[in-house]
Amino acid sequence: MAISHWPSAEKPREKLIHRGAGALSDAELLAIFLRTGVAGCSALDLARQLLSDYGSLRSVFAVDAKRFCNRRGLGLAKFVQLQAALEIARRHFAEALDNQDCLTRPAQTMNYLRARLRDYDYEVFACLMLDNRNRVIAFRELFRGTIDGASVYPREVVKQALADNAAAVILAHNHPSGVCEPSQADIRITGSLQQALGLVDIRVLDHVIVGDGVTCLSERGLV
Repeated sequence: MAISHWPSAEKPREKLIHRGAGALSDAELLAIFLRTGVAGCSALDLARQLLSDYGSLRSVFAVDAKRFCNRRGLGLAKFVQLQAALEIARRHFAEALDNQDCLTRPAQTMNYLRARLRDYDYEVFACLMLDNRNRVIAFRELFRGTIDGASVYPREVVKQALADNAAAVILAHNHPSGVCEPSQADIRITGSLQQALGLVDIRVLDHVIVGDGVTCLSERGLV
């Protein structure tokens, strides 16, 4: 049965209007985005199929254009819209940090770093450059690697931090495996960067590892 024939209280759009977006399931939210289904398959049925095939909303967002467009009922227009929605979410989190002290708003900082880093299928090392009041100057992706890791060069990190006139940095990188436990290599590079940046009076406030969750090395006493 087409969604238009459902009782009003069960239609995803009406449910969102009356109960708020938080009341909707992942499939219902995705169905609102898809808007239409195909013959014999409503938008909600199509959304459920996508979630079943790929496992999660995150995985649906990460599907490449070719795989996405090959599915019946989808296409390049919907792929572009989906990627635009993802970028809107990233920029929303970025705006929440504007002119704010990152240390007094840790949840927003973590949300932003997760939005920026968690969906890569290879390792990315980045820095949040901060001023002397711990406000964000810039987010810099500095190194990219394979699924096994990224080579991080302290000299390049220092060079970029000086170029941004940063007084402090928050280091961050993702683990494509989803496991956000720090490795010995993560701990070693944190120490090397603290030492290198310390020589030019730039503080390392934290090193955040993004996977299915988030781990802050400062909370482990490692920064």
